[in-house]
Order: sequence, then structure tokens, then C-alpha cells
Amino acid sequence: MTTDTTPTPTPGEDFMAEGAPRQELAVEQVSETARPDQWWQVIWSSKKARVGVVILAVYVIVAIFAPLIAPQDPLDSSFTPLDGPSSTNWLGTTTSGQDIASQLIYGSRISLMVGLFAGLISTVIATVIGLISGYAEGTILDDLLSFVTNVALVIPALPLIITLVAYSEVRGIWLIVGVISITSWAGAARAKRAQIISLRNRDFVTAAKFSGEGTWRIVFREIMPNMTSLVAASFVGAATGAIGAEAGLAALGLGDSQSVSWGTMLYQSNAQGAIAQGLWLWVFVPGLVLAILMTAMTFINFGVDLLSNPHLREDA
Repeated sequence: MTTDTTPTPTPGEDFMAEGAPRQELAVEQVSETARPDQWWQVIWSSKKARVGVVILAVYVIVAIFAPLIAPQDPLDSSFTPLDGPSSTNWLGTTTSGQDIASQLIYGSRISLMVGLFAGLISTVIATVIGLISGYAEGTILDDLLSFVTNVALVIPALPLIITLVAYSEVRGIWLIVGVISITSWAGAARAKRAQIISLRNRDFVTAAKFSGEGTWRIVFREIMPNMTSLVAASFVGAATGAIGAEAGLAALGLGDSQSVSWGTMLYQSNAQGAIAQGLWLWVFVPGLVLAILMTAMTFINFGVDLLSNPHLREDA
């Protein structure tokens, strides 16, 4: 007669043995489910933002590889003036014999460069002033920065830009970038000031104060990361406005005459009577590509808004 030496499991041992893997699997599933989406996933979830990103990517590729894509030198005036579209001149030529398609391709470089640098500088100014002013609310520093911001808000931006550029002795793309940057930061600074006022009394800021952190570190290391979406939206909006402002200044004859941009194309076409001579492509195409680029930037801003407002993600 054999004796069964298999140990008898204690009550609950079978349940624990069988339940442990299930519990680990459940924990893994919960962690995977609770993992937040990355910022690019949030932006890409918006249909409008996807369209905007794709369009902007095409513009960037065209700007980078303009020497390879453009059929001719944009400043070469050796072609037959007022010539129609052909294999050599895709969109025809101007009254000076320059290739319209090549000017259009190279013009994307100026618009994107102005949008990038003017938007970046304007956003940096607005972020620094807004953060410092909001964190120092009620102090003399806040009063001073708020006064400067209010003055910048009430001054008409467009007449100021035109005046500064028109009376400047030096014309160039960097002058336009600088003028646009210093005249377009005030509104964004006011928005950031309001946001930091609502954040400065949060628990994580209070904990940083009690731990002995300095003011600058609290502002730029503790509070600013919680405003990333607002800063990103501000940059996209500033870049969009800068692109439109550069085109408007150039169309008024205040651009850089030594470079080719969509605004200078509009100015030259108007000055040389392109419409009267039937050169509709010279007038229509630069305005069209400019409008498409600004629309794409606006679509991208819809996706950036999803970062700061999760309630909008349901309708994305």
C-alpha cells in the first residue's frame, strides 16, 4: 500500500498560484492602457493637423531642395519676356524674362525662414516676459512689465512695421524678421502671464519653494514645462503671422529687392501690369501657395490645441 506524500495545499494556495500570473497580466494591461499618448500622437490624431503637417512637409522639402527642383535660376532674365508655359518655363516668364516657376520655388525659402526665426524670437520674448510678470504678480517688476506689454498692445502693429522698414537705411530679410519679432509678442505675453498666475499656487510650486529652489529655477524648470502646449501654439501662431506680414511688406515694395519671395513676386507683377497683360499665373500662383501655407499652419494649430485641451480630442 503506497502512501500519497503530495503535500496538501493550504487554503488559498491554489488561488494564489493560479491568480498570480493573472494579476501580473492585469497590471501590465492596466499600465499599457493608462500610458498617455505622446505629443506627436496627439497632434496626429487630428485630421486637420495631419493635413497641415503633410502640406508643411512638402513646402519644407521644396525649400530645401529648391536648387534641384527649380528648372532655372530665378534671377536669370535671358528668357523671352511674356512667354507662356513651356517645358523650359513651367509657368511662363515675367516681363523681364525671368522664370516664374523658379521664383515661386525659391520664394518658399524666404517665407519659411521668416516664419521660423520671427516666430521663434517673438515666442521667446513673450514667454520670458509673460512668465516673469505672472510669477511676480503685484510687485514693481510686474507693474513695469505689464506697462510695457500694454503699450505694445495698443500701438498699431502694421503702421509701426511699415514705418520702421520704410525709414530704415538697410533693407534685408533680417530687418523684416527683427521688426516683426519686436511688434508681435505682446498678445502672447499677456496670455502666458494669465496662465502662470493660475499655476504658481499649485502644490508642486509650493513644494519647490519649501525645498529652497530659486525663483528662476521654479519659473523655468517647474512651471514652464506645464505650459509647453501654450508655448507651442504661440509659436505656430506667431510663425503664421510672420509669413503673412513678410508677404504683405514685400507686396507693398518694402521687401528685400535682392531676394526672391512670394511678396516680391506680387509687387513686381502689380508694378509691371501683369493683369493688364494677361499674366494671370504671375499674380494668382504666388497668392495661392501663400494662402495654402498659412492654411496648413492654421490646421497644425488645431492639433497643438489638443495638447492643452483634452476635451477637444473627442472631436478631433
